[in-house]
Amino acid sequence: MNIIISRKGFDSISGGVPSPIFPDGKILSLPIPDKNSKITYKKILWQNNNIGQIVEELTKEKKKAYYFAHLDPDINKNSLPREDNWQPIFGQLGASQKHLENQNITTGDLFLFFGLFRSIIAENGKWKFDPNSSSKHIIWGWLQIEKILKVDTLDKEKYKWANYHPHFYKGINNSNTLYLGKNKLDIPSLKDKRIDGAGVFENFSINRQLTADDFKLTSWKLPKWIYPQNDISKLSYHNDLSRWQEQENHTLLQTVSRGQEFVLNCDNYSIEADQWVANLFSN
Repeated sequence: MNIIISRKGFDSISGGVPSPIFPDGKILSLPIPDKNSKITYKKILWQNNNIGQIVEELTKEKKKAYYFAHLDPDINKNSLPREDNWQPIFGQLGASQKHLENQNITTGDLFLFFGLFRSIIAENGKWKFDPNSSSKHIIWGWLQIEKILKVDTLDKEKYKWANYHPHFYKGINNSNTLYLGKNKLDIPSLKDKRIDGAGVFENFSINRQLTADDFKLTSWKLPKWIYPQNDISKLSYHNDLSRWQEQENHTLLQTVSRGQEFVLNCDNYSIEADQWVANLFSN
């Protein structure tokens, strides 16, 4: 199995600010702006309210509630009204999709979506970032692949339920690809728990924080088994061994500055990967 650690949501470049960690510990990944989308921020639901006001307040109205949003991955069933045959869905194209193809991503592989988050507080009835908090990378969602589809050759009638998705409005592009999520997560140690094959983590947990204790965004604290063996990195885009430090109980990684899809090859570490994924769901 491959695990794809996939960067998605607001950050300092896309959106301009981090996504919020609320005072009660709940988290919300804010989708980036997209002028070609058909979905506005004020149409996206979270906790029975639309996210438009949250976007306006945290960006100091640089992003408006009526702006269009790139709701991708779309893995929270409650974000929009759904048709009965809706499935969790994620799209990719261009160089990032080519990288996934080169890494032989296939059905059964698991996307772990991460993004930049920071704590917020209420002040005078509005949300603002807590000046005493630091930004950090957090895993906020997942999707295990059931199907991989090319948009240009898709049976549009069969997948009519998905025609709201922003990757249906990219024009002709033979790299434009959709990943549909499984009904239930197929991870050995989690099968009995009947966890959805795709979804969002509602709350912050240290188990899902990637950023290391020094809170430098490019410094990640990862399980010890991910450290390169025989001078070979298991994580794509991170073949430079100087980026890795082996610690007593974990691994430190200085990540590349940008990039969307980091593929972790778990073929020889199925037990360790299973345990790591299970730990993400333990809180």
